[in-house]
Amino acid sequence: MKKLALHWKILLGMAMGILVAILLIQFPFGKLFALNWIKPFGNIFINALKVIAVPLILASLIKGVTDLKDISKLSKMGFKTIGLYLITTVIAVSIGLVMVNILQPGDFLEQSTKQELLKNFESEAQSKIEMAESQKSQSPLKAIEDIVPSNIVKAASDNGNMLQVIFFAILMGIGLILIPQEKAKPLIDFFDSLNELILKIIDLIMKVAPFGVFALMTALVVESPSVDLFKALGIYALTVILGLAVIMLFYFFLVYVFTKKTPKFFINGMLPAQLLAFSTSSSAATLPVTMERVEEHLGVDEEVASFVLPIGATVNMDGTSLYQAVAAVFIAQAFGMELSLYTQLGIIATATLASIGSAAVPGAGMVMLVIVLAQAGIPEAGLALIFAIDRPLDMFRTTINVTGDAVVAMIIAKSEGLLHEPKKES
Repeated sequence: MKKLALHWKILLGMAMGILVAILLIQFPFGKLFALNWIKPFGNIFINALKVIAVPLILASLIKGVTDLKDISKLSKMGFKTIGLYLITTVIAVSIGLVMVNILQPGDFLEQSTKQELLKNFESEAQSKIEMAESQKSQSPLKAIEDIVPSNIVKAASDNGNMLQVIFFAILMGIGLILIPQEKAKPLIDFFDSLNELILKIIDLIMKVAPFGVFALMTALVVESPSVDLFKALGIYALTVILGLAVIMLFYFFLVYVFTKKTPKFFINGMLPAQLLAFSTSSSAATLPVTMERVEEHLGVDEEVASFVLPIGATVNMDGTSLYQAVAAVFIAQAFGMELSLYTQLGIIATATLASIGSAAVPGAGMVMLVIVLAQAGIPEAGLALIFAIDRPLDMFRTTINVTGDAVVAMIIAKSEGLLHEPKKES
């Protein structure tokens, strides 16, 4: 099994989980055995993802902000870069929400299956109802008010308050830029080291992902052994891929409008980096190739590429954000939950901000999805519905992430008069 790529291991875990579940439900004791002796390992896997969410946000986001080096860089090129990244991310999340609301992949589940799922997760559904009721009596500005924490330790103790953690991380990063470098360096070095540590922990967690998926899928099938569940899963994957395709077309449109370059020119220049992103599922691992292709084959000046692309690898996750929006609404649909416009707007905000702190490595998007689900009050156990095909989809969305970085770099270079004819023919 060591020679297999991780996504194949996860797919194998999924298949084994389904087969074991089908075998177990043939026996009277099978369902109880799966729930008592297999499902807990799936829960442990989910908890392992959740426990690193706060340190991941703090380390990755503070590192991304402090990499700006000088607060003055936020003026002009800095504001343009961050602004474009945020705009494209919001558009990506919105496209995801439109696609999932049109195709309704969760509605491919039969009503009986939905009812069974709701019964299994009754407490989570009830908490969603109670939260919605409490929101009705709150001030319209309550959501903005709640972004600023009164106690960061308390905020960090609950994944549902992750927007507060993100706010604190951005504030801390800006503060580290503003204080003298000799004073800031020890703390910056600490968060750089912490970021590397978290990336390694994610790597370790993903090594046991096939077993976690096996446990989750086994429990899922024995709890709802309906064929329509897997039909819905296929529609969900199709929804994500179609949404990503729409974003790619949107990128081509932006490149043509702002730089007058054709889609063919862009694809020829970026294809090697896109293929590497697809195979590694890591924006960070692809960054050296991305920079080389953008500078040498798309004509972006090194001054722009060296500033825009590293930030993009940390804060620009358009594909991941779209996936989080689709996944969140799909899980809600699967549980028979109606999400209000307010809640879906909250998903846009949470997915956008969470993507800023999402590490550019395989599996980090799933950690951020936990945050989005918690913020929207959607049962986190619904991860079992989508995790089995997460890695293959991760390959597609990482390609979009890297492509978005290159598009923004070209637009910024054009606006600064630093977009030249490519040094090398593609």
